[in-house]
Amino acid sequence: MGARTVPVPRVDGRADVLIIGGGAAGGVVGRRLAEAGMSVLCLEQGDWPDRADYPGPKPDWELQAMRRWAADPTVRGRWADYPIDASESDIVPLMYNGVGGSTVLYAGDWPRLTPSDFRVRTLDGVADDWPLTYEDLEPFYDRIARAVGVAGLAGDPAYPGGAELPLPPLPLGRGVMDVVRAHDRLGWHWWPAPSAILSAPYAGRQPCAQWGACMQGCPEGAKASTDVTHWPQAIALGARVVTGARVTRLLLGPDGLLTGAEYVDAEGRTDRAEADVVVLAANAVGTARLLLLSACPAFPDGLANTSGLVGRRLMMHPFAVVTGVFDDALETWRGNVGSRIHSLQFYETDDSRGFVRGAKWSLAPSTGGPINAAMPARAGAAVWGPDHHARVRERFGHCLSWGIFGEDLPDEENRVTLDETLVDTSGVAAPRVSYRTSANSRRLLDFHVDRARESLAEAGAHTVDTLTQMRSAGWHLLGTARMGTDRETSVVDEWGRAHDIANLYVADGSVFITAGGVNPTNTICALALRFADRLIENRAHQPVPA
Repeated sequence: MGARTVPVPRVDGRADVLIIGGGAAGGVVGRRLAEAGMSVLCLEQGDWPDRADYPGPKPDWELQAMRRWAADPTVRGRWADYPIDASESDIVPLMYNGVGGSTVLYAGDWPRLTPSDFRVRTLDGVADDWPLTYEDLEPFYDRIARAVGVAGLAGDPAYPGGAELPLPPLPLGRGVMDVVRAHDRLGWHWWPAPSAILSAPYAGRQPCAQWGACMQGCPEGAKASTDVTHWPQAIALGARVVTGARVTRLLLGPDGLLTGAEYVDAEGRTDRAEADVVVLAANAVGTARLLLLSACPAFPDGLANTSGLVGRRLMMHPFAVVTGVFDDALETWRGNVGSRIHSLQFYETDDSRGFVRGAKWSLAPSTGGPINAAMPARAGAAVWGPDHHARVRERFGHCLSWGIFGEDLPDEENRVTLDETLVDTSGVAAPRVSYRTSANSRRLLDFHVDRARESLAEAGAHTVDTLTQMRSAGWHLLGTARMGTDRETSVVDEWGRAHDIANLYVADGSVFITAGGVNPTNTICALALRFADRLIENRAHQPVPA
């Protein structure tokens, strides 16, 4: 987890496609292109994760989760991480740099966007419509579900009908049925949550062993991360992944096409990788940063940025937590830490509520291990003093939480720029994130928090605690290189190709038009697969550098 000491091998030979970033989108694109016989090279600034290093089975796993395996790269401080100035942001961006990217640390929640998410302007008169529909993306959702081994139950009434998921739902765990029955009494939607965690053996992988530490890496390999589900298969087909390679700029040739990228290793050595096509898959902060770092005479405001939108319209899903404390022992340290059931009861716009759009609720076990239960956010205001032990006993293993992901609408002032003073360990300018929660999002969260309190009280919780907006909640990074059909108001087209540079593609969450109100990884992967298919179909007509 520290700085690399193994020299990075030189990259010899020109690749058909250079992918920058080995996370969710990069893994999907890499595997699909390799399956089509294209030569693929991926530059990843982190390393391959080692499942034996994951802290879940270890006695001090909670302590490791707070620093060595923290989701905040500035807290982790590894060589592979770059710092982020979030002093002007209401939400701190979270990410993991390494093969698998942030899928190594995510909870594995796997919802789809809903049909309305693609038509926000048409339905609600705000933001913009996507240049594609739910029906356009549905077959790619289905293919991705089979590739990662999604556990869930078909027939969720919040979605159109679709194909069966490969595996049955994960166990709900104790106490969840009390919330289910509460929603039935209230007449509110609920459904077993789809999860990219195996509930049964699948494709040579073993099912969830209920370590309860999904967000510090899955020791079992049951959780789908692309270092498990995509890159090994791509490498078997000839793809190459070079780790410890921090890309510092993209290289533009005299014909207006990219020739590749320049990168540096942990020892400070600089090299270049050449390719016919470049695909960015570095998340909405990293991709924007790299485009801005690659400014040149032809693009003085950042590569592919004639629209002026690179880095703008950042969305991060304002997040609230509502926790119910129950008398029964729920053993909530067991099982997956992500959503057991979800509710989209209040997902669509209702003008009477005083805001537009909505949120997804994810019911998850709360408190984790004993250290987390003892911390102020979990133990309550009187965390220390004579009542401390009683409060920990009351809450440890007795809590369920609704995590509320609220949709935030795109705002051009929410953005990623280059910091003037902060640099990474290679001396490269770090990103600065400016993000303010809108009045619409604040009203949205307040409404949903009140409804979630009703849910847990109806389920029998004797105490309900709330955290209206969590600051360290920037798991979902979206929108800084938006797609669209108009080159003046978008960075890439509906197939992920940059309007300004014909052999540059963006495949990560940067391309999102709007954020929706659900975890985005499933949609990121489905879009990446769609883009890869298009690149394969049009390979004979793809402009490449001389």
